[in-house]
Amino acid sequence: MRLRPLVAEFVGTFTLIFVGVGAIAATTADKRGPDLLAVALAHGLAIGVMVGATAAVSGGHLNPAVTLGALVAGRIGIVGAVGYWVAQFLGGIAGALMIAVTVPASQLKAAGYGIPAPGQGVGQLEAVVLELILTFFLMFVIYGTAMRGTGSAVAGLFIGLTITLDILVGGPLTGAAMNPARFVGPALVNLSQLQFTWIYFVGPAAGAIAAAALWRFVLEEGRRARAASAR
Repeated sequence: MRLRPLVAEFVGTFTLIFVGVGAIAATTADKRGPDLLAVALAHGLAIGVMVGATAAVSGGHLNPAVTLGALVAGRIGIVGAVGYWVAQFLGGIAGALMIAVTVPASQLKAAGYGIPAPGQGVGQLEAVVLELILTFFLMFVIYGTAMRGTGSAVAGLFIGLTITLDILVGGPLTGAAMNPARFVGPALVNLSQLQFTWIYFVGPAAGAIAAAALWRFVLEEGRRARAASAR
């Protein structure tokens, strides 16, 4: 297994958690909570620039759910996927640790440590479905812009915009994680909200699998035709 893609995935995921949690803490001025637009843009920009920076090295997954979708789509092998998952979760934990030692504890606590969690009145089943749908949108765009044969020079922009719009919708409802590492990093470091762990594994995983399968088996006519002609 090559080291370079793993380092790229670690750095990219570290950036997402450091910037995302940092933005939540920085914009939480009172009990009304963080500035939703600022938080959405911070996450979207972090992913956009890091996908652009890491795409040529690792494919710019930066998300265990995206790697799972790539595995389902046949874009990565199981050994490579396991390596990516380790790098991504370690990057998320490291990002949360760095935020914990650089942001005042009182400010971070007021922001709920930046940990995604179901909002008031949102049940756990509803949260799973919301995370599934939001991650489906994300994986659908990633596959359509970055994982297809030709790829796209502006994939990072479209992926970042998808993150932004998903957070604008889902941020107040589930935190709009769309990414198990986004939850696990701050939750483990702060030992908080761990009872919701299953939501942020099951929802994103199901959404990514659904979008990747839709592309692979329904929408990618060109790929299917090439496979048929090769037989």
